[in-house]
Amino acid sequence: MPEKLTAWDRVTLARSKTRPTALDYINNIFDEFIELHGDRNFSDDKSTVCGIATLEGKSYTIIAQQKGRNTKENIIRNFGMPNPEAYRKSLRFMKQAEKFDRPIITFVDTKGAYPGIGAEERGQGEAIAKNIMEMFNIKVPIIVIIIGEGSSGGALAIGVGDKVLMLENAIYSILSPEGFASILWKDGKKVKEAAEIMKITAKDLKDLKVIDKIIKEPKEGAEKDIKMVSQEIKEEIQSNIKQLEKLNKDELLENRYQKFRNMGEYLKIN
Repeated sequence: MPEKLTAWDRVTLARSKTRPTALDYINNIFDEFIELHGDRNFSDDKSTVCGIATLEGKSYTIIAQQKGRNTKENIIRNFGMPNPEAYRKSLRFMKQAEKFDRPIITFVDTKGAYPGIGAEERGQGEAIAKNIMEMFNIKVPIIVIIIGEGSSGGALAIGVGDKVLMLENAIYSILSPEGFASILWKDGKKVKEAAEIMKITAKDLKDLKVIDKIIKEPKEGAEKDIKMVSQEIKEEIQSNIKQLEKLNKDELLENRYQKFRNMGEYLKIN
């Protein structure tokens, strides 16, 4: 990689097949993790992993989008693209977290919600919209961590939080650079130009106040030192949860609402 990384370089790193997945971070950060399954409506979508984790005696609910490393794993994980049942499963366990007063940690890493006919028939748009709406009213702290690709409504459906953190080489966008180039210029090959214009890197999004903090990575990517990156994430989780738990429930929800309301106003101006 060159000394100064371009937006497209970041896209390449975010999509790398060797990039750590959500489960890699979960296993490195938490002392114990128990996966829970199913939306109690249709199925258990394995593109999203949900469960309960412990860290130094404290319990957390984990919602994590999970990609595979090879063809077999990607088929099982649906290439990290959630169906509506993944979002309904996520909401089910977020509600459970609220009931038992457990903070929620979400790991975002998806190319987007699965665009299949079955997903649309089962209410993909409604599931995404409901999650976004409900997350504004969940009365426990929520920390969102973007670890790889964070694209479109597929990411937003677990992306409403009191703090939004982003790995240095992750990306967060309304759609892929390929899709953007195809729509804007009718030329899907202009991906590098699209990546720059879209402002999808962690630095861009920090400047635009879309995210709260950038978590540093090795220049060659998080896979070069996953222990270090995991430790950085762990410290951010513990520090932010400690601060958020000082707020009462009404303050927590009001601050979350104002955070996204202010973000929208800032983006409108800029």
